[in-house]
Amino acid sequence: MIIRKLFRFENAHIVRGCTSRRCSESIHGHSYVVELLFSSPHLDRGQMVYDFGLTKLTIKELIDSFDHAITLWSGDDPRYLEDMKRWSKRWVELPVSPSAEQYSRVIFLMVDLVLQNTIMVNYEKDVTIDSVIVHETATGYAKCSRDDAYNKEMGEIALDAIKFSEGVKEEWSDPDMWGKLLAGEKIVNPQKI
Repeated sequence: MIIRKLFRFENAHIVRGCTSRRCSESIHGHSYVVELLFSSPHLDRGQMVYDFGLTKLTIKELIDSFDHAITLWSGDDPRYLEDMKRWSKRWVELPVSPSAEQYSRVIFLMVDLVLQNTIMVNYEKDVTIDSVIVHETATGYAKCSRDDAYNKEMGEIALDAIKFSEGVKEEWSDPDMWGKLLAGEKIVNPQKI
């Protein structure tokens, strides 16, 4: 069975190398809509694949990291990166260009990491992220499957290369959350939210 949870964020970026000059040469923003599709062949004690309330914890905080922030590509001009980090309190730096396609891959990998490090306590079983859809506009989106997320031909995404500004991390319930996830520290789903 597949369930879907929807998230939104406002974000600015430049997508270097794309066809559109406006997109590749100017900072611009989008109102993103992100669909997370979770899958499991089992149901928990509440007869759910995964309680939607559980997505409002670590998963929501990670996706919200992009809200009212600028997303940077680590391969961009170092002077640009330095200036954007100097003048913006909220930024996220990715090892891939921040296109809708790469956002969908990055978010897939982040959610997959959260689920791999989550201790389920309500008999959730074999819950996985099936796919991620990132709507960049009302008429265009990118959909990422597991094969896409781990496809190095689309650009390697080393999770430890994703950097969050202090301004982003200070708004998390645990400012060390990303480092702990990367280190494999386990998260325990609460029994009651």
